[in-house]
Amino acid sequence: MDDKKGREGLDGRDGLEGRERQDGQDASAPTAGSAELKAILEALIFASPEPLTPKAIYKILDSEPREDIQAALRALKQDYERPGGLQLVEVAGGYQIVTRQDLHDWVRRLFHERTTQKLSVQALETLAVIAYKQPLTALEVSEIRGVNTSGVLNTLLERHLIKIVGRKQVVGRPFMYATTKEFLIRFGLNDLTDLPRVEDMSEALGLEGGLAPLLVEQTPSEELLPLEEPDPDAPPTESIH
Repeated sequence: MDDKKGREGLDGRDGLEGRERQDGQDASAPTAGSAELKAILEALIFASPEPLTPKAIYKILDSEPREDIQAALRALKQDYERPGGLQLVEVAGGYQIVTRQDLHDWVRRLFHERTTQKLSVQALETLAVIAYKQPLTALEVSEIRGVNTSGVLNTLLERHLIKIVGRKQVVGRPFMYATTKEFLIRFGLNDLTDLPRVEDMSEALGLEGGLAPLLVEQTPSEELLPLEEPDPDAPPTESIH
């Protein structure tokens, strides 16, 4: 009789373990209730130095069903829809808890030393041109803006707002520039499809002249013709200056 009970207990335990393995879950991994799972998500998003992506969340909470995580995220979003000093936003492909936008002037008083690090109008114009026309070269940016922008590009690179994404297949193989994840975070964008209208972007950046004239399609310069192997039988041509 005792042996039978022992076998039944063992069979029951094996059956449970088998079901857990079949579900793809670790039997030793902790599980959380809905309220606790929401609290865990809030803590993770708050503590993350960068926007926390769904992929990263699923990896950390690998013992939790994805549908439970998604439900907890929806509940957490609803919590942050209430009036308060903080908000949960989707930015740069992830989630982040940030201060409310209309309170930024108050928060800046806490970090008043950062006010001296504002971008110049020239840098903002250059950044906007790259954001809407990327990827493009320094020469193309200069042609659109009508001024040399090499120094401004270096500033934007140092601030991690733009990055080099490759070389253009033209004479000289110049670097091509595009915006970064830091740009998305700084401007509260989830991805580039969230870029506002040009007029709204001008207002947001404080550009009095507006961006619309700068973003008109430009005729490619002759210096940007595709690089081709010279034909040895062709007559010599004059140099392009």
